[in-house]
Amino acid sequence: MFRKIISFPSKSKSRKILSTPTHSTNYCYYDPSAPPSSPSKHISHRQNTLEITPTSLKGFNRSFSSGYQLNSSQYRVTSLTRNGFLVLRRGFSSETVRECINYDVVIIGGGPAGLSAAIRLKQLCRENDVDLSVCVVEKGAEVGAHILSGNVFEPRALNELIPQWREEEAPISVGVSSDKFMLLTKKHAITLPNPFDNKGNYVISLSQFARWLGQKAEELGVEIYPGFAAKEVLFDENENVIGIATNDMGIGKDGSKKDNFQPGVELKGRINLFAEGCRGALSEKIIKKYNLREKGQAQHQTYALGIKEVWEIDASKHKPGAVVHTLGWPLDHKTYGGSFLYHMQDNQVSIGLVCALNYHNPYLNPYEEFQKLKGHPAIRPLLENGTVIQYGARTLNEGGFQSIPYPVFPGGAIVGCAAGFLNVPKIKGTHTAMKSGMLAAESAFEALNKGSNMKSYWENLKNSWIWEELHRARNYRPAFEYGLFPGMAICGLEHYLLKGRVPFTLKHGKPDHEATHEASVSSPIEYPKPDGIVSFDVPTSLYRSNTNHDHDQPAHLRLRDPQVPELVNLPKYGGPESRYCPARVYEYVPDDKGELKLQINAQNCLHCKACDIKDPKQNIEWTVPEGGGGPGYSVM
Repeated sequence: MFRKIISFPSKSKSRKILSTPTHSTNYCYYDPSAPPSSPSKHISHRQNTLEITPTSLKGFNRSFSSGYQLNSSQYRVTSLTRNGFLVLRRGFSSETVRECINYDVVIIGGGPAGLSAAIRLKQLCRENDVDLSVCVVEKGAEVGAHILSGNVFEPRALNELIPQWREEEAPISVGVSSDKFMLLTKKHAITLPNPFDNKGNYVISLSQFARWLGQKAEELGVEIYPGFAAKEVLFDENENVIGIATNDMGIGKDGSKKDNFQPGVELKGRINLFAEGCRGALSEKIIKKYNLREKGQAQHQTYALGIKEVWEIDASKHKPGAVVHTLGWPLDHKTYGGSFLYHMQDNQVSIGLVCALNYHNPYLNPYEEFQKLKGHPAIRPLLENGTVIQYGARTLNEGGFQSIPYPVFPGGAIVGCAAGFLNVPKIKGTHTAMKSGMLAAESAFEALNKGSNMKSYWENLKNSWIWEELHRARNYRPAFEYGLFPGMAICGLEHYLLKGRVPFTLKHGKPDHEATHEASVSSPIEYPKPDGIVSFDVPTSLYRSNTNHDHDQPAHLRLRDPQVPELVNLPKYGGPESRYCPARVYEYVPDDKGELKLQINAQNCLHCKACDIKDPKQNIEWTVPEGGGGPGYSVM
């Protein structure tokens, strides 16, 4: 809940007001007896209230510790709780006024990187007896709702951030018990030497872990605002970033204001940390505006699409902590990718396919490739008689060391997967994302309290174990530009003999969208129909993702040129957007004249960002929908 609390003098006793600019309700009630981070502070119903005569707010102390100033023209008192607390209702006017709240640090994104930054900042405040206001804004309906990963978790950064995490009920309990690496053919699984070292790592749900981190942050005094999507970067007259604005709520498809219209809110920070995850919409704009790739002498970023399900299987088949990775089938030898299968707790397993988005054939469908994977003789028996609990998809950075941009800009920095710190051969990025957030927090604290600047973040990154780790792993991903078996040979040489010490750095190939071949030189791919046992159609999977958007809102998936789909993508590339999207957002349907036209089903969107990356002409722009929309992951 977005909270703004105000104390003011009264003839009877001191009272507090809490207003809420959420899109779901205009009312919120405040219980002062509950501890600061307790959900019981907020009563989301209207019981035990008494309507009173609307009262002017004139004379109240309208100043907040965060710097927020209450605009009394927008609110009126509508009710009084039996405990003597006033309730405000927002008043509407024809003129849209965005509220502004000032913080010392604004963090955009409530994932592991952003939350680690918030926690580290508050730890430094306590260690130095300093009070800095820190807020985290998160577009998911709750922290963790948009978080998806494998995930075999390396606790290195967590050990540094919260050494006592084992005693604080972190959702990390299933240690890796076995670790296999296999090459799949259509009917066989060939065991290979295992290049992974997962001893001491854990099989976890990253969405659950993010929720726990959110709780730790709130306990330290971080203000977390879930359900609010950062829509716009705010600049001052000198082009310094001074914060973000959330998007307006209650805008209809036609652009008109609905009855529940709420203007966006400006969150301004002395320092602003962007932790939006892979292909963050605002982070990408900042990277381009300040030429951060060029400044860091970085190559373009490369990406993959990860598609995942969590199953509950028979207890007799379950082996807690068992980890399996594969290469090869069902992907062709020119397409980089592989699968993972991790045994979690409670008879659950997570299974997924990662497919690099620089694949050539426009007829390739990553979702259907994942369905094929589950039918492999080495996998299907494990899943049979099981139940799918959840489905989801998300893109991930694969550029590694070569693609890290200069992460500092006037007014803040970029952290986590928004910058791209994933270690491809480890298939891990949570620990590096967390560490980057911690380093940025330390630089921000120094900048705010000792007069330094955020440039120290870049230097600290290069002197950290993140840099050492990614430099050692830099040639693994580009090695597969030469194909599956040459890539395996180069990586084997790197891993077992050279150990990252080669005197050269391989370059990435073309950007992912340029790698797509034309349909005329590509072979169509026929995929089997789903059997409803281990393979499923897209609507069934979408239901399991809990994704939801208000249908009556402007489409957040925008075509830069509305003619490109019918004039270029369909005739030249066979309409690839209807296949690379794992949620069937894009469909070509016949119009009244029988001509195929692109239909965008924006309400299906999983926020994976594949369209923003893979569209051959970069014609699709992914922007944030209303806050709180999108998937609702709980065990991913």
